[in-house]
Amino acid sequence: MTTFVDRVELHAAAGNGGHGCASVHREKFTPLGGPDGGNGGRGGDVILVVEQAVTTLLDYHHSPHRKATNGQPGAGDNRSGKDGQDLVLPVPDGTVVLDKDGNVLADLVGQGTVFVAGQGGRGGLGNRALASARRKAPGFALLGEPGESRDIVLELKTVADVALVGYPSAGKSSLISVLSAAKPKIADYPFTTLVPNLGVVTAGSTVYTIADVPGLIPGASQGKGLGLEFLRHVERCSVLVHVLDTATLESERDPVSDLDVIEAELKQYGGLEDRPRIVVLNKIDIPDGKDLAEMIRPDLEARGYQVFEASAVARTGLKELSFALAGIIAEARAAKPLDETTRIVIRPKAVDDAGFTVKLDEEGIYRVRGEKPERWVRQTDFNNDEAVGYLADRLNRLGVETELLKAGAKSGDGVAIGTDENSVVFDWEPSMTAGAEMLGRRGEDHRLEAPRPAATRRRDREAERDEAQQEYDDFKPF
Repeated sequence: MTTFVDRVELHAAAGNGGHGCASVHREKFTPLGGPDGGNGGRGGDVILVVEQAVTTLLDYHHSPHRKATNGQPGAGDNRSGKDGQDLVLPVPDGTVVLDKDGNVLADLVGQGTVFVAGQGGRGGLGNRALASARRKAPGFALLGEPGESRDIVLELKTVADVALVGYPSAGKSSLISVLSAAKPKIADYPFTTLVPNLGVVTAGSTVYTIADVPGLIPGASQGKGLGLEFLRHVERCSVLVHVLDTATLESERDPVSDLDVIEAELKQYGGLEDRPRIVVLNKIDIPDGKDLAEMIRPDLEARGYQVFEASAVARTGLKELSFALAGIIAEARAAKPLDETTRIVIRPKAVDDAGFTVKLDEEGIYRVRGEKPERWVRQTDFNNDEAVGYLADRLNRLGVETELLKAGAKSGDGVAIGTDENSVVFDWEPSMTAGAEMLGRRGEDHRLEAPRPAATRRRDREAERDEAQQEYDDFKPF
């Protein structure tokens, strides 16, 4: 059964915004006292948060579809709808967020780091919020916006200072078990380690983390064996440690050729050329291993490597190795900028962005694209003529009609607002005043005029009675 997952595809759906309410205030003697529809609630966000206690993406492997709750609709008496609840998803330290095209959206490092994977939809405005001096009693409200839905990829890159690399059964797990308190699986057959193991080492005043990567073999950078799956876990390390088996039973292998093969795979993978290297000649507790280590050590030092002879079984050479690693890590930490942790990619809009574009597509339709017009279309109830007129007013004020004229649009041409899959298409009529002039005194319902004073209403009733009495007297028989 799978217990460690370091790459998943997550389908995140934020909550939809609640619809605004179109309502009229009613009370005794004032049955139509003005608009009082409340706003809809905001939809919940989908938020990724780094939690140190989480070490794998296994939960999202089993349940990749996650959705936040929707906002509630507004109600009469100026009551706004309840906001949707945010969905907080814990992820391991070192999680990289990518889109489906492989572009990095965020690199989450550090406890509590937050990234909003899906933005909740805005709640629609009620008719109370839409009322103005020109539009005293709107007979419509705005719809809530749908929440953002995204397919993202989560990749875990272990946050470790030291990465142990080498052939299967070279003794990496044994080394990490004696250098730290980690208890990885250890056996005398290849590919014993199927997941990266992480341990904490204390050397003097320096505390650092060390990880062993499942055994690499020739062709690992192209996906052979387990190397391609786990090479990403060495990307964040400050130092690479080559663990070479000096007591291998395979006649066609030797420590120097093993080192060359692993270096070739790391070069093919890329991005690790600047990391310092240390070589550990392991298993010197075996007589043949000790002799071979002494034989090849001068050659490795001539290449510029710092070489240590060690035995995880006999626990020899470990103190010197741990303090040497601590020195390299301390230097790397001192050279690293303090703010070089989380990286969230932000793509701001151009300063001169007009807010929308108008282009003629292959089908002869003028397509309007832009955040504002597309959002306004989503908020419009097209079953309400007054709401459609309000949309026309907004588009006209934004300058859409002017841009359509500049683009060469003529009467009767098709105009679409939105994407190809989800757009509103209509026949355009140029030089047509939108909104209030099309619908008359839109939003000024005569039934909702301010009530007259009681004395005026009484005089009017008395006048109506006197007029009726006069008519009766004029036509009564003699």
